[in-house]
Amino acid sequence: MPSVTVRNVPDEVHRAIRVRAAQHGRSIEAEMRDILEAAVRPQGRVRLGSLLSEIGRAGRLTEEEFAVFERVRDKAPARAASLE
Repeated sequence: MPSVTVRNVPDEVHRAIRVRAAQHGRSIEAEMRDILEAAVRPQGRVRLGSLLSEIGRAGRLTEEEFAVFERVRDKAPARAASLE
């Protein structure tokens, strides 16, 4: 798993993360991982596969027709586009 080093973090930001980590009962590093993950994977985002499934249910697809979508759907997490 890759590692990231963040330099020049302001003291007040570091203190706030340390307090937040203590409130959640985890290390500063674990808290920062949680913050980063929440930033790139917002809770309310609509996933295309889920949206298509809802449309199919609204269109009253049969279980067999719906199963085709589930079988061919890519379940791997989306990767960010590389601009390099």
